[in-house]
Parts: sequence; C-alpha cells; structure tokens
Amino acid sequence: MPDFQNTLSFALQQDQNDALAHFKTQFLIPEKEGKPLLYFCGNSLGLQPVSARQALERELLVWQNHGVEGWFEGERPWLSYHSSCKEPLARMVGALASEVCPMNNLTVNLHLMLTSFYQPQGARNKILTVAGDFPSDQYALETHVRSRGLDPAQTILEVKPANGKNTLKTEEILSAIRSHKDSLTLVMMSGLHYYTGQLYDMQRIVQEAHMYNISVGFDLAHAIGNAPLRLHAWGVDFAVWCSYKYLNSGPGGVSGIFIHEKHHAENLSRLAGWWGYDESRRFEMAPGFVPMSGADGWQLSTPTILALAVHRASLAIFEEAGIENLRAKSERLTGFLEFILQEINLKYHNPIKILTPTETAARGCQLSLLVQKDGKMLFDYLVNQGIIGDWREPNCIRLAPVPLYNSFEDVYKVGQEIDRFISALNS
Repeated sequence: MPDFQNTLSFALQQDQNDALAHFKTQFLIPEKEGKPLLYFCGNSLGLQPVSARQALERELLVWQNHGVEGWFEGERPWLSYHSSCKEPLARMVGALASEVCPMNNLTVNLHLMLTSFYQPQGARNKILTVAGDFPSDQYALETHVRSRGLDPAQTILEVKPANGKNTLKTEEILSAIRSHKDSLTLVMMSGLHYYTGQLYDMQRIVQEAHMYNISVGFDLAHAIGNAPLRLHAWGVDFAVWCSYKYLNSGPGGVSGIFIHEKHHAENLSRLAGWWGYDESRRFEMAPGFVPMSGADGWQLSTPTILALAVHRASLAIFEEAGIENLRAKSERLTGFLEFILQEINLKYHNPIKILTPTETAARGCQLSLLVQKDGKMLFDYLVNQGIIGDWREPNCIRLAPVPLYNSFEDVYKVGQEIDRFISALNS
C-alpha cells in the first residue's frame, strides 16, 4: 500500500501537488442549498463540462443561420461532423481512427455487432459471457439468440465465480473458453463489471479465445475513459460503449463502436442504414448498399449533431489531460479511498467489505462496498451530507473518485462521514 495518511493535511498536500487538479474547474459541480456536492457517481453519469453549453449553442446557431445547409456549410459541416471525434476516441481505446465510430446508443450498437460477429454454425453456436453482467447486455444476448431460432438457455453460457467469491479469476474465464472451445463461436462480456468494479484481463481473454477461432467482443461502458485500453494491439474483434459515464457526454449521449481493421474487408453480415453508405455517393439514393470503409460503414441513421457536439467538447478535455495521466491519478485516488476504508474496518471490526479487487490492474476508479449492516441507512446518510454515490440492492454502495473532477480532499471527506456514521452505530 502506498504511503497514504488519513489526514486532511495529507489530502490537501496531494491536491496541491496534483498537476490535473485544475481540470475540476472545467466541470459544473451540482449544488444543494448553495453548497457543492461531493460527486462520486461518474460511473453512472459523468458531470457536465463547462464547455458543453457553448458547444451546443454553436450548433444551434448553425441550425438557426443555415438550416439544412448546415450539413454542407459553416466551420464544421455536419456531413462529416462525426469524424472529428474519431481520432480522440481512437487514442482513448488504443485503436486506429478507421476502427472507431461514434454512433447510436450502446444496446443498438451491440445488436449491430451481434448481427456481424455472432455467426452460429452447427454445433458451434454458443456465446460465453459472465454471470450478472449489465442487464441490457443480457437482454440483448437473449433476444438476439432467440431471433436466430436458438434457445438462450442452451446457447448462452455464463461463467460464475467460485463458491463464496464475488469476482472472477482470469483463469476461470480462460478455463471456460477451453472447456467449451468446440461449441463456442463468440465471447461477449463487459470489460469492466458494472456491479463489482472488476476490470477483466481483456488481452488474455482474446488470446485464449483466438487460439480456437472464437471471436471476442466487449461492452466497455464502464471501462472507456476509466481504464487503459489497447483494443487494436490486443486483437479485440469488436467493442461497444456509451459516453455518458466517464466520458461526460450527457445523459443518453452518443455511443460508439470499435471494429478491428482485420474485419474491414470481410463480407460480414450487417444491418445497414443510409448513413453507413459510401459517403461520396450517399445522396445518389441508389439501390444496393455500398458501405463506407472501416467502422463508419456500420452507421445507420443521420447522426445526432447536438449529442456529438457535447461529445466533442468532453473528448477535448481528455485530449488535454491525457488518458495515461488520468489513469495515474485515478490509481492514487482510488488507493487513498481504499486505505481510508481499510482503516475504518480495523477500527470497527470490518463493517465494510470491498467487493472490487485490490490489484490496481484489476479495477478502475470504482469501489463497490458491501455494507454488512444498515447499508441503505449509510447511503441515505451520505446523500444527506451532500455525498452522491450509487446504491445497488441488496447492500452495495458504489463510489467512483473520478480523476477529472474529484480531489483527494473529496475522498478524505467521504471517509470522515462513513467513519462518523459507523461510529454512531457502534456507540
């Protein structure tokens, strides 16, 4: 454990030495009764960048002044607007610009990817996933498999932690791949589990699956903007994500996809729409789908320019801060929170179990806390003290110290309030 100290002076010193501290001023911190909240819920909805309003107003003015000609006129014509997000996204996920595209919403994109990459053939028709993954992914897999005339109960295989464990060992996933190698055609799972906060070893999972010609896709909703990603180098076949959590692009903000370049020239099955049609000929309105090259060819509909405007504004902040710098701060912030919670456990006989792995490489910035007694009371108490986290039944509090807008002082204050609540319970 690093040399942390559970003191205000230590927290303030860390903030003083933090080269990223000024980025907090680029976000609008919610307030209650005129007092800024301590916001630890970026894993559910990231905060609004100050620049978002200006970005929206810029495009509203284009709409006002140009109308439909905004697609072709102005500083950034809307026709190619999405392309301005591709380079920043590629750097975020470790990809080529041609391999990524901002579009649609996450579950729509997941269905599109399943259409292309889930190709059951005879006995090789099964999909491997992890038990308890985000419900929307579970529903997508279930209904997609059923649409192919297969029984989800027989087709979808779930890997579960060993008895008494809350998180998976990488070897458990690899072993499941090996055990079902003759019946698997796809591994589709989260890259970082929404409930436990566990970051999976995606590289090793891909390596194992590809040994048996099994495709691999990831839902990166909780990983993008949070954990280091090298999708191209790892050989990931496809990935999807949302942008409203750590990417701070607004509620229901535009999603995104990654498709490895090795698949770009393949004649994959796909559900097509006119915005994925060859851009140079799109307005010919000709029959017969001719896709754009790369991930752009999976686009369906006219992009939502206002959503993309906010997305661009947020991505610009990441470009300035640097994802590696953010990751380094995240490790320190999360480690500090873990240190404080462990001190509380020593003091009060382990009232809190940290569900998220201790190993830095196996987590992002989220810590999931299983509260042994009166967990909902503790959560409500924190809310009343102006601390916004996330409650998950039956007894889990998720706290995410986000490096762009959370400070070491914020973490210290959260620890003080948890200590105060548990002390009162034990008095």
